[in-house]
Amino acid sequence: MTANVEAEIEKDGNVLVIKRIHATYTLKIAPEQRSTAERVHGFHAQFCPVARSIGGSIDISTELRMIDLD
Repeated sequence: MTANVEAEIEKDGNVLVIKRIHATYTLKIAPEQRSTAERVHGFHAQFCPVARSIGGSIDISTELRMIDLD
């Protein structure tokens, strides 16, 4: 699995503030495991220490891309 994370930063007065974070996960997976990966992706942020720590002040979104194993 790899993750690409992008943040959107805005100026608040004279201070740069992170407003939004988007993570794109790319997962190489067997076709029969796709439904499990989708299910886990649906709730994983609830158990992520970073998401739980900053989620109240920064909008966090995620995306899951799956690539079939050869």
